[in-house]
Amino acid sequence: MSLRAFKMKLLRGFEAEYKRRHDEIWPELSKLLSERGIYDYNIFLDEETHILFAVQKVKNEKDLTGLREEPILQKWWDYMSDIMETNPDNSPVEKPLERVFHMD
Repeated sequence: MSLRAFKMKLLRGFEAEYKRRHDEIWPELSKLLSERGIYDYNIFLDEETHILFAVQKVKNEKDLTGLREEPILQKWWDYMSDIMETNPDNSPVEKPLERVFHMD
């Protein structure tokens, strides 16, 4: 198991819409992420900066190979692209974060 953390940026004024869309996440997308070993996935919003902070556990990093090419994930990116900072392929601009502290 590995722990991944990254940040993204939500456009101002779309806080409620972002939450609504994730409350109604497509079952086929949720299934894909689970099949690829992603679980215990949380996203937090800093309302002052509109930074989204995501943390997810992954059973095996190798299972994520090719995930970005999955059509349902690309369709989700397209769906979310009007409310987030995105790359030219509509994937969210993500910045991996390094863990600097852990307490059991």
